[in-house]
Amino acid sequence: MQFEIEINNQTVSAKRGETIKNVLDRTGIHVPTLCYLNGFSPTGGCRMCVVEVDGISELVPSCSHPVAEWMKIKTHSPRVLKARKLLVELLLAGHPDDCLYCERSGTCGLQDLAAEMGIRERKYRGKRQNIQIDNACQSIVRDPDKCVLCGRCIRVCDEVIGVSAIDVVGRGSESKIGTTYNKGLNTKSCVKCGQCIMVCPTGALSEKSSIQAVLDALNNPGLFPVIQFSPTVPASIGEEFSIKASKDILNLLRVALKKIGFRQVFDVAMAADLTIMEEAAEFIDRFNKHEKLPLLTSCCPSWVRYIEEVKPQLLPYLSTTASPQQMMGRVIKNYIGISAGQKAENIFVVSVMPCTAKKYEADQDRMKDGISRNIDAVITTRELVRMIRLLGIDFSSLEPEPGDTQYNMRSSSGNLFGVSGGHLEGLLRTIQYMMTGQELNTLKISELRGLKGKKEARVKIGKMNINVAAVNGLANVKGLIDDMEAGREDYSIIEVMACPGGCINGGGQKLNPEEKHLKLRMKSLYDIDEEEMIRVAHKNPIILDLYERFLAKPGSERNIELLHISRPTKEGS
Repeated sequence: MQFEIEINNQTVSAKRGETIKNVLDRTGIHVPTLCYLNGFSPTGGCRMCVVEVDGISELVPSCSHPVAEWMKIKTHSPRVLKARKLLVELLLAGHPDDCLYCERSGTCGLQDLAAEMGIRERKYRGKRQNIQIDNACQSIVRDPDKCVLCGRCIRVCDEVIGVSAIDVVGRGSESKIGTTYNKGLNTKSCVKCGQCIMVCPTGALSEKSSIQAVLDALNNPGLFPVIQFSPTVPASIGEEFSIKASKDILNLLRVALKKIGFRQVFDVAMAADLTIMEEAAEFIDRFNKHEKLPLLTSCCPSWVRYIEEVKPQLLPYLSTTASPQQMMGRVIKNYIGISAGQKAENIFVVSVMPCTAKKYEADQDRMKDGISRNIDAVITTRELVRMIRLLGIDFSSLEPEPGDTQYNMRSSSGNLFGVSGGHLEGLLRTIQYMMTGQELNTLKISELRGLKGKKEARVKIGKMNINVAAVNGLANVKGLIDDMEAGREDYSIIEVMACPGGCINGGGQKLNPEEKHLKLRMKSLYDIDEEEMIRVAHKNPIILDLYERFLAKPGSERNIELLHISRPTKEGS
């Protein structure tokens, strides 16, 4: 039912069931918020979005208050502006005065509100908490002193990721955001995904930076620094420099990385092709033996950690193939670097990822080859943007150049790993070829594309039909696992990505992305898939050359030793 209301002396159409904020957003009127998250049920907790409604004595939170036919609303009256300013001043009363040094300076929601409201001095002084910074996690730094208790991190961790690693501790004025038993974020429940960082309005949550370690390596004459980047990085980095995502961004990125000082630049999508080859062989072996199905993909470190810590009974189903990041590091240090006359111990491999959990993955002892790690440092997309600006590289004025090494060749299947369903789509293309010697009739599998939390497809492989599923947003996997364990679903392969939409929306990407930006990132990856000459991993000549010169047959004992991860098969083993 539609009706008319009055907003700032203008007549506006509204619908029954909408909140005041819904109507304001649709009509282009902005009200500030700290606790509000699009797509989540509103709490009205921060009170920053309050408005004045005729007939109601108190100001009402627009995010949670429903519209009614009789309403006359003022969104920026003197009373409203005074109330909002007071709220910000009270938040600033106990907030640290280190904006110049804060990780979020320039992208801080509280800082923006203070500037918007013309706050230029501290009017109130509150008691400082002086809580110790939480550095326990390999991926994420938590600074409780900068927390404004908006609750966004709690909601995302609970409703999107489904692990509830953080929650409100204490009551009333003693309330704070805390972790289990106050042990820090390096607890069993935290999966290191970084989605809490993406929604935090202040510097209370940030990634653990590796920029200085990378700069030190670049300036160490005894090291040979190389870098690899995820396919999602060129799909999203252009937003930071006001450049539309396109195929040319890939070659612009390569130029920027060479100018930074890296001796060689590698595309992780090539290693994704290698992952597809090994994973396809692994699936076919399991399928023929009728055991350990469904195959659960293992490229998302947050998903792997979730299984290891929360659902260890699923470990036998988890693919043993290493992630593309780890495969690329191993191949660089064990083959490519040696072929270039470099000693493995002198090669410093940097990885640019859209994901904070990749820092955790690289830090694990099982990701070592002897005493040397496969990956020496991981930086997020955000960190790379800071490095480009720090080193004075004008990204927008660079001229695109093709890759300077043969190991940049990849199929578009490897490139699809950046989006939910893309890994599975590329894998099915190669499974079909390995099992039948023929290509899929249609390489595009539409049912696996889009931003839905769970996508399913029935794919014909030879004369057989197999059921597959792609899940993104880790909370969405619980129902699927319950159905699988109860025998209600019969899947052959399940792809899981912890972050909503997949790596395009990883915890190391640009903060607070709008859905339209996620769709553009996704579109750029699918456009490449349509345009590329090589669309399947098993036709990448570099991968075939690696198998011929260095590796053995996909799934061989030699490859299992080099390209697979040894995993426990049951809890406690």
